[in-house]
Amino acid sequence: MKKTTRSGSILILTAGVGLLLTVGCAHQPPASGTSGAAMAFFTGMVHGFLMFFNLIASLFTDVRIYTFPNNGFLYDLGYVIGASIFFGGSGAGASRRKG
Repeated sequence: MKKTTRSGSILILTAGVGLLLTVGCAHQPPASGTSGAAMAFFTGMVHGFLMFFNLIASLFTDVRIYTFPNNGFLYDLGYVIGASIFFGGSGAGASRRKG
């Protein structure tokens, strides 16, 4: 029984090291078409609102649905709010009780 546990541990360890080596090679793509300025809240909100159209366009052209570089938390917050506005917000599927 110990042989199976040990070989399983070695397999998991080897897979983990291989995964770390693969992920260590990842990098962000260079910014293209931007002036190097980071995106902010309202830009994220507009991009979130247009997310569906950008997704369709990305099938046929070189369009990303998420802008790089962005300004971090505020861009992400605006993106989520914009997407929520376009897709109906969190209460779109809620049922109303009559009573």
